Amino acid sequence: MKLNERSLAFYATCDSPADNSGFLYKRGERHTAYHRRWFVLKGNMLFYFEERESREPVGVIVLEGCNVELCDSAEGFAFAIRFGGNKSRTYVLAAESQVAMESWVKSLSRASFDYMRLVVRELEKQLEEMRWGSAGGRGGSREPPGSWKPKQCPERLLALPAILPKENGCAVWNNALGVGQPPDTSGCGGNDDEGTPRPPPLPPRRRVFNSEATVESPSTFCQLHERYSREVARLRQDWLEKQRGPRP
Repeated sequence: MKLNERSLAFYATCDSPADNSGFLYKRGERHTAYHRRWFVLKGNMLFYFEERESREPVGVIVLEGCNVELCDSAEGFAFAIRFGGNKSRTYVLAAESQVAMESWVKSLSRASFDYMRLVVRELEKQLEEMRWGSAGGRGGSREPPGSWKPKQCPERLLALPAILPKENGCAVWNNALGVGQPPDTSGCGGNDDEGTPRPPPLPPRRRVFNSEATVESPSTFCQLHERYSREVARLRQDWLEKQRGPRP
């Protein structure tokens, strides 16, 4: 892993909140002597300084692919950070009290991204279970989302034609089953005396005069405008004649 020293130093000493911090005793790699260092844990990075007021860290430990466990050591309250691999280094640290050791072991064990992924998956699983449970409590289905399929009634499907006929450019119900029967004015479909499902009633059609029944529907805006203009003019003329009253 390639790390930028300036970026790490800035991140270690910036004002961002730390997950844990305090003095620990760190055993040297070549010498077995312990040195007191100031440790700061931020995310999955464990920085250590010579003193608490130091402006730059002495080193950093990236807590990925490691295990934190207790170990036997000459110092009390010791624990180790072990990485996988034969040539990987093991960091041995010691706290100043039992409470401090437990706090560090817990925070270091939860610092890796692998642990965060497991936590997120577990929370997502619990959230889904809560959603299914609340749906079941309201009388709904406990099936997971995406597996629900609409229930189809065979009798209702038989009443619908494969291709709906069209009237005035809009699809309408096939009223073949209701031929010879008066339309249902209840506003909803139902079943007849024999149990056969009936389609919903057709919407009311526009009434036309007998003189206009044989007139072909105009197909252009100009023809529509001319036709209704004549009709409006005729109605206006009739109204004016009624206002004038009968001629003497």
